[in-house]
Amino acid sequence: MPMIPLLICDDSNMARKQLLRALPADWGVSVTMATNGQEGLDAIRKGLGQVVLLDLTMPVMDGYQALAAIRAQNLSAKIIVVSGDVQEEAVRRVMELGALAFLKKPADPQELEQTLRRLGLLGEPAVQAVAPAGTAGLISFQDAFRETVNVAMGRAAALLARVLGVFVQLPVPNVNMLEVGELHMALADAQSSDRLTAVCQGYIGGGIAGEALLIFHDSEVADMGQLMHRDSNEYSDMEMLLDLSTILIGACLSGIAEQIDVEFSQGHPQVLGTHGGIDELIRINQQRWKKTLAVEISYSLEGHNIHFDLLMLFTEDSVELLTRKLAYLMS
Repeated sequence: MPMIPLLICDDSNMARKQLLRALPADWGVSVTMATNGQEGLDAIRKGLGQVVLLDLTMPVMDGYQALAAIRAQNLSAKIIVVSGDVQEEAVRRVMELGALAFLKKPADPQELEQTLRRLGLLGEPAVQAVAPAGTAGLISFQDAFRETVNVAMGRAAALLARVLGVFVQLPVPNVNMLEVGELHMALADAQSSDRLTAVCQGYIGGGIAGEALLIFHDSEVADMGQLMHRDSNEYSDMEMLLDLSTILIGACLSGIAEQIDVEFSQGHPQVLGTHGGIDELIRINQQRWKKTLAVEISYSLEGHNIHFDLLMLFTEDSVELLTRKLAYLMS
């Protein structure tokens, strides 16, 4: 039996490895890896992607763009989208663009096998599946945690999309270890461009702790109010921002917690005044630790001039505990 050319297209080393582990053990495939949609297209043109497992949120060319290009160029590929972006509209769009199925990350091996069987892609069991060429060895902490955040971010976006009735455009999250001084400079730079309001909420669980900052541009608050169906003057800007923060920060934390098997308890959210409040937060944290694990997610709402940044700042001590929690994924 000839091997089926399978392409795994995802920018995360960890996500690619998770998908490899989720493949049916006796499926006769030769595996090729791609780290973005452009690489994926090149592989499909070479005949290396008869079946494609495709991520959506990627740099260079995302999954939506890759699907559109595959259709426009009339390339032959059977595509299953595997993504952390679980918005109903995301699923609808990829199916409209020609995907045969949608699986949420991390892919469940049983669900993947059932999907492949339903689509008639499994064929006869192979004596031995071919090991993928050029697969990476160890996965870095940064890659593992970025993928964990990516999945959590997608779940938070799906909840936000339902509440607001919008499509949330998701970025590749940034994950960096920063000196507190670097963080201060980054925030000062953001503040200089517009007046900002931030909601801050502390969290702790299993020895892992930090602060979440949801940062809004003041000029966009009125538009946000319309989306939140503010039909009463009694529902103030501050209450609205606190409600929005509770949705986003809570959903993101719960998505991370579920994957690393901890429970976070959250402090009461507080609205920090424009400018001064953020400076004060950094000043306080500077006294507590020198470095922070900073996660930055920039959400945009399609069709609206509304953007907000979620910044999650984990304490330096949390990194060792997070590394231990993610060790089984990184090996």
